[in-house]
Amino acid sequence: MERSIVHMDLDTFFVSVERLQNSKLTGRPVIIGGASDRGVVASCSYEARRFGVHSAMPMKMARALCSEAVIVRGDMDSYSRYSKLVTEIIAEKAPVYEKASIDEHYLDISGMDRFFGCMQWTGELRERIIRETGLPISFGLSVNKTVSKIATGEAKPNGGIEVPHPTVPGFLSPLSIRKIPMIGNKTYHLLRSMGISSIGTLRMIPAEMMEGLLGKNGTVIWKKANGIDPTPVMQYSERKSIGAERTFDRDTMDVNGLKDLLVSMVEKLTFQLRKEEKLTSCITVKIRYSNFDTHTLQQRIGYTSFDHVLIPAAKELFDRIYQRRMLIRLIGVRFSGLIRGVQQLNLFEDTSEMVRLYLTMDTLRKRFGSGAVRRASGIQLRELEEKASHEDKESEEDAAARRQQVDNLKNRRWGYWR
Repeated sequence: MERSIVHMDLDTFFVSVERLQNSKLTGRPVIIGGASDRGVVASCSYEARRFGVHSAMPMKMARALCSEAVIVRGDMDSYSRYSKLVTEIIAEKAPVYEKASIDEHYLDISGMDRFFGCMQWTGELRERIIRETGLPISFGLSVNKTVSKIATGEAKPNGGIEVPHPTVPGFLSPLSIRKIPMIGNKTYHLLRSMGISSIGTLRMIPAEMMEGLLGKNGTVIWKKANGIDPTPVMQYSERKSIGAERTFDRDTMDVNGLKDLLVSMVEKLTFQLRKEEKLTSCITVKIRYSNFDTHTLQQRIGYTSFDHVLIPAAKELFDRIYQRRMLIRLIGVRFSGLIRGVQQLNLFEDTSEMVRLYLTMDTLRKRFGSGAVRRASGIQLRELEEKASHEDKESEEDAAARRQQVDNLKNRRWGYWR
C-alpha cells in the first residue's frame, strides 16, 4: 500500500511564540539568542534572514548584519509549553505520529484517503492548530518522510503542499541539493566541486559512485535524491525515558557524596542524550531510605540536553526530597518526555565558547569512551572511595586519613579535566 506521510513544521517557532506574547515584535526583524556579543543565534525571523542572519551564527555577526533587529533572550519553558499544546492537538487526531523535535512532527495517515481526502484532512488539522495556538505552521504531504520534509520547506511560510507519487521526480529534480536532509556544508561543497548543484543531477550519479565517495551515507543520500525513504513513522510516547540508579553497599547520610554521585549520573545521561540527539523535558530524582521507604520528585523543564541546566535541577530536587535525615540505601535520576532534537535549541542560554566546550567534550567521549571526559571531582572521588573501601585491611590511622581526603574532596567544585 502506498504510504501517506505528513511532515508538519512550526514556522520560526521561537519567534512566533515571542510574537504571541509581544505583538510589537510582529513584522520586525527578531533574533532569539544570547544578548552578549559572545552569544549565538538560536532562531531568527524571516525579516532578519533577509539580512543574512541564520541559526548558530555568532551574535556579534548577527548584530552587524542586522543592526535594527530586536534581540530576545528566549524562554525555553514557554517554547516547551506551546510545543506540548501542538502535540496534544496532533495526538487527538492522528492515528500515528512522531514528534521529531520541539517544533516538527511526522504523521502516518496511510489509508485515510478511503474515508477523507488526505490533503483535506491535513489542511483541517493545520487550521485547527493555528486557531487554537495562534502559531503559524506549514506541512508537506507525500509518500515518505524525506519528500514530505522537503515539501514542507517549499510550503513555508505558513502553507501546505501535496506531492503525489507520480510527481515526486519532477518535484525534486529542480531543487538544490541543500534541500536533502543529511547534506551539510561539507558534503554540499564536495558535491558542488563535482558540478552537482540540483537534485536532478544528483539522481543521475550511479549509486556505486556515491557510496565510493561518501560511504554508506552516500547510498542513503542517493536514495533520498530519488525519492526513496522506507523509514517508518515511529509512534511518539511521552513515557520514553532514560535513567540511572545506585544502591550502596552500606547505607549513607553523606549529603555531599550523594550529590557528587547525582552529578556523575546526570553527566553520563546528558551525554547519552546528546549522542542520540534527544532532549528531555522532565527530570526525576529518586531516593530509598534504609527502611525501604522510597520517594520520588520530578520537575518539568524546558527541552534540553545540557549538563549545566540539568545538574542544578537534580540538586534542587534532591534538597527538596531528602527531608528525613535518615540513612539512604539508593539514589537515582531519570529523564523523561524525550524528543529528538539537538543542543542548538538551547543556544540562547549559552555563549559560543560553552557550545564549543560541549561539542569538544562529546567528540572526545565518542572517540575514547564515555569516561574520557569527566568532572575532576568525580574522578578523584571514585579513586579515593575505592581505596577507602579497603580500610578494614589498613591501620585505623591510615583509614582515617583516607576518609578525611574523601571529605575534603567532596566539598570542592572543580571544572572539567581529561
